[in-house]
Parts: sequence; C-alpha cells; structure tokens
Amino acid sequence: MNNLSTITIDTAAAGEERINPFIFGHFVEDIRDHMDAMLAFTLKDMDFEEDAASHGVSAGWYPVTNGKNTQYSLEPAAPKHSGHSQRIRILSDDRCYGGIAQRVAVKGGMTYRLQLVARAAIELKVLVCELVDPETGDQLGKAQLELTNHNWQTYEFELTALKSLDRAELRLLISSEEEVWRDSTGSGMLWIDHVSMLSEDSVGFVKREVVEMTRQLKPGMMRLAGNYISAYHFEHAIGPVLERPNLVNEAWGGWTNKYFGTDEFLAFCQATDTEPLICVNAGTGTPEEAAAWLEYCNGDESTPYGALRAKNGHPEPYRVRYWEIGNEIYGPWQHGHCTAEQFAERYIRFAEALKRVDPEVVLLACGDVDPAWNRALLSAAAEHIDMLTLHIYHGAATVGIHPGTPKEARYTAVSSFPEISRAIIGQAGELINSDTRYGHIKLAITEYNTMYYPNTIRKGLPNEHTLEAAVANAANLNEFIRQSNLVQIGSYSDLVNGWLGGCIRVGDHYADQYRGKIAGWSGKSQTVYGTPTYHVMQLYANRPIASVVPVQTECGSYPWEGSRPEFGLAASPLPTLDVAACLDDSKQVLTVFVVNRGLESEEVDIRALAFEQEQAVLWEIGADDYEVINSVFEPDRIRATERSLTLSDDGHLRVRLRPHSVNVLELQR
Repeated sequence: MNNLSTITIDTAAAGEERINPFIFGHFVEDIRDHMDAMLAFTLKDMDFEEDAASHGVSAGWYPVTNGKNTQYSLEPAAPKHSGHSQRIRILSDDRCYGGIAQRVAVKGGMTYRLQLVARAAIELKVLVCELVDPETGDQLGKAQLELTNHNWQTYEFELTALKSLDRAELRLLISSEEEVWRDSTGSGMLWIDHVSMLSEDSVGFVKREVVEMTRQLKPGMMRLAGNYISAYHFEHAIGPVLERPNLVNEAWGGWTNKYFGTDEFLAFCQATDTEPLICVNAGTGTPEEAAAWLEYCNGDESTPYGALRAKNGHPEPYRVRYWEIGNEIYGPWQHGHCTAEQFAERYIRFAEALKRVDPEVVLLACGDVDPAWNRALLSAAAEHIDMLTLHIYHGAATVGIHPGTPKEARYTAVSSFPEISRAIIGQAGELINSDTRYGHIKLAITEYNTMYYPNTIRKGLPNEHTLEAAVANAANLNEFIRQSNLVQIGSYSDLVNGWLGGCIRVGDHYADQYRGKIAGWSGKSQTVYGTPTYHVMQLYANRPIASVVPVQTECGSYPWEGSRPEFGLAASPLPTLDVAACLDDSKQVLTVFVVNRGLESEEVDIRALAFEQEQAVLWEIGADDYEVINSVFEPDRIRATERSLTLSDDGHLRVRLRPHSVNVLELQR
C-alpha cells in the first residue's frame, strides 16, 4: 500500500454493555468421527454392534487363527447389554490358537486400561491379550487372564505398550496347544460381549490432549446439540455405559456414541471450565422428556430424575442454566421439521415444561437467518424466549462459492464474513427493536463457521482449515464483539474433527472422512493439533476484554461481488482492515483486533485517544500463502507469534501488517 492507513480509538467513549465471554464458545456433536477423535478409546466396535462379515466376525474386527476348524459367529449380547456377543470356538484336536484382532494406534510407555466382558467353556482356562507389530511380529505388550466363569464376567487389566506404533495389532486369543479336552457340543467356546482399551492419561473418557487444548481455548460455553439431537433421547445415554443401547445415528449414519452422554458431557465441561448449553430434542421428543432431562441435570435427590442422577454417581445437581429448544427445525433435513407457526406452538409447550422444573433457566429458541421465520416465532412466543438462535455458515450458502470459483475471487468472497453476519444480525436486531414485547431478547449464534461448499461428500484442499478461513473467522469474531450488546453466545462448529470444520484435529483426517486413505496412513494418527482458526480463537478468547470502544478506520479497499440475493448485499468495495477494540474491566488494558483482509501488506498508524502508554505487545497469525494449513506433518506451521512494539514520540503505534493476517495489539497504561 502506498498510503498510510489509520486506526483511531476513542477510549473515553467505551460502551456500557459488557462483552459476554460466551461469544467464544464451542460446539460438540455426534457427527462422523467427532466422538471417535475426541474420546480416548483406542478400539472401535467395542460392543460388536456391527454385522458379521463372511467369516462370522463383527465387521470392526477380523479373525486370527492357525487352526483349520476355528469357528466364529455373532450371538445375543449379555443380559442388559445391546449389540452382539462374539463367539469363538477352537477344537482341542487342532492344537491351535484362535481369536480376534483389530488394528490400534498406541503410544510407547503408555499404560492402557482394558475391560472385557466374557464367558467361556469350562475347559478354557486362559485368554491372552497381546499387542503385536504386524510387520515385524515383535510383541509390544502382553497380559494373560484367568477365565474364571462359564457365566458372564467382567475382567479388568492393564497393558503397557513398549513402543509407539500407528498400526499395531491387538489380539485376543484362546488356545488348545497345551490344554486337552474332548471336543463335544459345547466345548472350546469363548463369548466376548465387550472389549475396550482406554489410555491411562484420559480425562474421564476424553483424550487428555483434547481437554488441554480446549482449556487453552478458554471457550466460556460448550454446546451439546446438532442435527442428531432431533432424534436423540437422553435416557439412552445415562447410567452404566455397558447397559446403554447401541443406536443408529439417524442424522449422520453409523452408530450414536453411547459413551458420551449427559454425565460425560457435563464432566467434560467441568474439566474444561466451561458453561454447558444443552439443546433438547424438539424434533421427535416431547416437552415431558425435555423436562425430565432438565430435572436429571438440576433436580435434587428428592425428585425422580435427580434421584436417578444420584444413583448414577452424581449426587450434586449440575445446575445447567442454558437450554436450547430445537435445532434447525426450519430445515427439511431435520427430524420434526415444521413451519414457524407450528414451531412457535411447540416451543411454548417445551418452554412452559422446562420453566416448571426450574424457573431460573435461560431458554433459547431455534431461529433462522430468514427473518420471516423469526417474525412468526416472536409474534407468537416472545414472552417465553430469552435468546433467539441463528446459524451462520459462510461460503456456498451466502456468497455462492463453489469448487470452480477462482482462487482470488474465493478469497475475497469468504473474507466478507463480517458483512454477511452484520446483515443477518441487523435483520434480527430490527425485528427485536420493532416491538416492546421483544426488547428483552438477545441473540445466540449457536453455530457458525466458514463452509465453502455444501457439507457433503467431497475431497481436495480442506479450505475450512486454511489461513484464509482463519482470517474470515477472525473478522467475523470482530463483528460479534462489535455487536456484543445483542450477541451473547457464539458456538464455533465443531470442536474436534467431525465435519471439516473441527478446529482441534486428531490424526490425519484433515480431508473429508468419507474420502481418502484409512486412519493411520500418515503414521501420525495420534498427533493432536489446532487449525489456524483454533489459534485465532485461542488468541481472542484469552484477551482481557470487557467493553467495546469506538474505532474509526481509514484504509484501502478491495472489490467484492456481493452476497446471494436473499442476503441483500450488492457488489461493493470492502475495507481491507476489519478492526474492533476493547477495554478490560479496570480500563487499564486496551486490546485492538486488526484483521488485514487485503492481499498486500499494509502500514498502519494506530492512535489511542485518552490512553497513555509507552509499549505494546503484538500477536500475529499469518503466512505468505493464505491456503496454507496445519497438518500432522506440520502441526505448528500456523500459530500466533508475539513481539513488543515501541510507541513513536507522538504517542502513536506504527506497524506493518502482513497480507491476509490476524493481528492483536495489547496496550497497558
């Protein structure tokens, strides 16, 4: 840039509204591999829920035997369990071993806690569990169990891996090589109903790295919701985990993860110091069921569901304050889809049922970016609504990006995220201000992210993981900050893997999970890292901000082709710099968020009125190419760097900003 850009901040005119830290919230959903990536279990198909392959073994496993007559079949599960049990039969005359195996990723020196539910024919005395390097045959760990009962028995034991290996093999084996018996109708049989393998450093059932990285995000709020919630019934995922049913995930296919139910979600919130937000099933569920869920979380032990929670090991109420009624009910992809008028009637019944259980809860109503839906909903139900939700996915749906969009046009389109959000929030704000009945209502953006193309089967560059997406998301966070008088909650979609948006990435699934190589292809499937957007959110959420300060920016511009027609934004030049500024509670710390959306570096003069200081700290997230990503091969390629700046004699800061970069300045009196 030839001209000097200027940013003038009037610290004496700070707003009175407090910025809610919940705007930096996150979102977990049982979608694709979100739970598999988040949880610390190394095995899949732990309850033998899959159909049997041609050899009679549940599809998540495979047979291992050197016998000619080893037999496999799936049979009914143990009492109170679902899925199947896996039957294995060896013959004494074969003098063989037989069993099942699965590929697992293990860490050297890590101890794994294994749980096995099994029963055995009386002549079977021992089961061997071993970790093996299938390429070399080297044994990485071994445990030997005494089989003590023909009836179902739970066995717990430990196994320590001697070295790290992405494609180790876990084997469960019985043998007739030393024991001798008469082969008859019921001899030589082992039934396994459940087998799990959990690393000893897990936090509950969650990977320690995921917990630690989530803490670093300082998210404020954690939302449990998503498309699957409209066919989700909370009682299926409480109580003893092995007695929970195996259920199909009706929204996304595959199996609903029964190991991350209400208690596990709330334990995760406690471990990460986040406020929980639970979205109830207003699709196929009932008000009574929603009220029972609330009572399970907040009722004391004198209530039926509070007593059930205590029985399940949690005597103290969780005191979950925020409850969302309905997830995207406006969409035909959602179970329980209906009109706005029908939803308003449904919402009132749910709201009344929840308030009867706990009058102090804050209720969020499923809103839409379509003002017509919100108008009908508020007209009928405003008195029952504390917050109206919006989901803003920016890309294909808002500015028409498609796989054929040229690279630079795609960049300028996606970097318009704050303009799109401003238009959507503005329409909702106009509606709220149009009637005194609505004046108490705030906004909760309970899902947002860049979504370049429809969330369907695709592959190629994972744009949602790029620096380009991080620039767009940072500018959008600036808009949330500027609109903090109205926007109280933001939930970034998703937290871990899941669809392409997850900002914490586990393993080599940086492309769509429905295409590409199988897990472990990189040899680094245990690497946990953050996308560039992760580092943006970590940087933003850890700043001490409390109130918004007015900013005047003079800078260059770049051409923009405008939004899709329904958002009403015509082609226009957009400013290269997107800026928000905040003071902390003490008024002693000034934070300035500056996103350079331009494709050239920009020299900027920053002046803070009524704020005397000598030095500043600058954090920068940037790179030479806006398409770069973090991956298992370069997990730290994009992250925030920090340096000190000195003010000029006139009290200004002069700084050169890299193109397509995210910059945060902190000044202290």
